[in-house]
Amino acid sequence: MVEDTSPPAPDARLREGEALAHSDNRGFRTVLDVAGHPLVADEPIAVGGTDAGPSPYGLLAAALASCTAITLHSYAKIKQLPVSDIRVLVRHDKVHEVDCEHCEKDASAKIDQLERTIWIDGEIPEMARERLMQIAERCPVHRTLQGSVRIVTRAG
Repeated sequence: MVEDTSPPAPDARLREGEALAHSDNRGFRTVLDVAGHPLVADEPIAVGGTDAGPSPYGLLAAALASCTAITLHSYAKIKQLPVSDIRVLVRHDKVHEVDCEHCEKDASAKIDQLERTIWIDGEIPEMARERLMQIAERCPVHRTLQGSVRIVTRAG
């Protein structure tokens, strides 16, 4: 049986975990449908985009930041911790590998780094606060990014 690889109909609702990107080749601005939620991605003006939306790396940082906040709020609710607010800042950067002999000469020797800073407001005991920081390491997007990801590409 041959799988249908035609694009979804314009009125078709994508399922959770599905995203459809459409670029008309007039620039980097890309219209996204993320499981029925419209978004726009673009590149910064400095690299030729129009900055009409976050860059793909910005979306990646947002995925980690939002998943971390959701995971921490869920844990706090289950444990009935008096958490009033959670803020998560994620910064993406390309950094040199720690023990790289040729880092200064080879630009490809850089690796992607996501740096996450978490602020948790509320009257929370120190042990519970430490546990929340451990839980942040276990958010699903964090685990996906640190695990093996298989990307299967096929022509439509």
